[in-house]
Amino acid sequence: MKKIGLVGGISWVSTLDYYKYINEEVNLRLGGLNAAELIIYSLNFADVQKKTWEGAYELLLGACQSLKASGVEAIVLGANTAHLYADELEQAVQLPLISIVSETARYIKLQGLNTVGLLGTKFTMEKDFYRTKLEQLGLQVVVPSLHETREYIQHVVKEELGRGEIKPESKARFIDIANELMQEGAEGIILGCTEIPLLISQVDFVVPVFDTTKIHAAAIVDYMLS
Repeated sequence: MKKIGLVGGISWVSTLDYYKYINEEVNLRLGGLNAAELIIYSLNFADVQKKTWEGAYELLLGACQSLKASGVEAIVLGANTAHLYADELEQAVQLPLISIVSETARYIKLQGLNTVGLLGTKFTMEKDFYRTKLEQLGLQVVVPSLHETREYIQHVVKEELGRGEIKPESKARFIDIANELMQEGAEGIILGCTEIPLLISQVDFVVPVFDTTKIHAAAIVDYMLS
């Protein structure tokens, strides 16, 4: 089994899901008492917020370098937004980086979809790093068109879900926003932030919903056991 280094804490809430999903999948495939060989570097999310995502490269690089020094064979960034720096970090650390964006795109294409709605942090929805990668891999991407809607999603992710707070009114609004994307042609919805699955999931929709945390975790296990 290959040893994986996970940069977590961004936020700690979704890092719990990563740890759970990866170990469950390893045990499902290998049985017995098998569990993942996994090292987690849990960043202080408050430090990331102080730097802002645009200034967080050095924090992420330090975490990746520490993981490399501990003997891991690949790096995982436990947040969609952190993939803003995925290519740079992979080059700097000289270890494989298992990309949540690439793995999500491949998974969706296997389902036969072409147009998807994307919900995530403001950076994920607005900047090129995520949408362009999806488009390069053959998908058309729809995001909420109103700046106010994207700001609202950002607020909920940061101030509620990042603290582990689940509010019924926020769930209802997220469902409405996803339905608006479907009216604009989305055939499925990407939960492009590892906290959003805490709020909404497949049971809330009739179209396919893609939980990037689960997709990423399965791809991580594929690599570990390859």
